[in-house]
Amino acid sequence: MTSLYDDAVRVLTEWQATSDEADVFRKQTSELLQDGPVAMTRAHRRGHVTASALIVDGDGRVLLCLHGRLNKWMQLGGHCEPGDVSLAAAALREATEESGIAGLVLDPDPIDVDIHEVRCGAAEGVSATPSVHYDVRFLLRCPAGTEEQISEESAELAWFSPDNLPSPLASGTVRQIAPALARLR
Repeated sequence: MTSLYDDAVRVLTEWQATSDEADVFRKQTSELLQDGPVAMTRAHRRGHVTASALIVDGDGRVLLCLHGRLNKWMQLGGHCEPGDVSLAAAALREATEESGIAGLVLDPDPIDVDIHEVRCGAAEGVSATPSVHYDVRFLLRCPAGTEEQISEESAELAWFSPDNLPSPLASGTVRQIAPALARLR
């Protein structure tokens, strides 16, 4: 996790936040990273860094998943793994696994950072201890003509236009759409 940790420190130091709220979360995530590489793992009690991605197609629609445990619509992503070399690579891996879409094109510069409480690692019907995700979010472009596949983590996957989003939405989902669409222009 050391190279992933180094990448996270670099990304959050260099990144120009896309909103005031994202900048506050960027600074708080940088503070968390002062705890060292353990902050990239679920073992870190105060919370841990995660990576996610908003998938956008050529028509400007966004692919959201209805998260199976949270029952909220959100971008795809999740925990970093030991083999991930960068936050962007973790976001791409997670989104590919969760969407079943091959050939997603990664924009390596984050579009957002969000901090939110979750319950990680809860077994079916068992409540887990609350944890905090310090989520660094990226943009993925979807190749034309691809079809998504629902994974075991999602109750549903669907495409939405930015002016007709589903409800309920997870924390910060809307905030990442404008910076993502601005990158497509």
